[in-house]
Amino acid sequence: MPRFSANLGLLWRDRPLAEAIKAAAEAGFDAVECHWPFDVPVAELRAALQETGLEMLGLNTRRGDVAAGDNGLAAVPKRENEARAAIDEALDYAASIRCSSVHVMAGRMRHLSIAEQTCFDQFIDNLRYGCAKAEAHHQCLLIEPLNPKDAPDYFLNSLALARRVIEAVGMPNLKLMFDCYHIALLEGEVAKNLQENLDIIGHIQFAGVPDRGHPDISSLDYASLFQMLDEIGYDRPLGAEYHPDDGDTNASLHWLARWKNQA
Repeated sequence: MPRFSANLGLLWRDRPLAEAIKAAAEAGFDAVECHWPFDVPVAELRAALQETGLEMLGLNTRRGDVAAGDNGLAAVPKRENEARAAIDEALDYAASIRCSSVHVMAGRMRHLSIAEQTCFDQFIDNLRYGCAKAEAHHQCLLIEPLNPKDAPDYFLNSLALARRVIEAVGMPNLKLMFDCYHIALLEGEVAKNLQENLDIIGHIQFAGVPDRGHPDISSLDYASLFQMLDEIGYDRPLGAEYHPDDGDTNASLHWLARWKNQA
């Protein structure tokens, strides 16, 4: 039977993060995850997580200067100090709320004069740094391929590249965040790609294809996909990261009870 995590970066965005955690618990989610919680006092999140009994599965490193076009820093040459500060901040915050995973955002390769290998090498160095620090709290780092419609020029833009990065870093606490929506737009064959990459997957997310809307209004058959994951023994919560119509998360949850009870 599938278990589900609410990604509070997109769900219940109209509420403070602590209140969104409570809303997710009331709706029947098994866990939560978020994007950038750093402006929220740690004590508030600890209290909400303790009250609801939900685990915070993951959060992201800061993107950098968003107004200037940054979308992560870890693969951006000459930004090593900022990238590592963002990793430190995210790992420390995660440890304080007993969150086991941090998604390290790679960043954009905006300048064609910068060789891809230079970005690759920078990414490897920063991930090795982060993995070594994460070991102290038994934390995992995640990397996620993003599609160019939602993340133009994003360095990490394929499963093959993600596997190359993970193998080059060579540390067991670096895993793949497999977002079914992004992979559907990038490569298709989501079920096949899931099965072929299970050995490196640390977390799975989902949303409707092709517009990132409700997951049950999708060209991707999630009911069959979730059944396949059940059959192969994948039992970690699956992250719902989609845009609710009109921002009304509660009205969008018609899929949740049905799929939670899927045999």
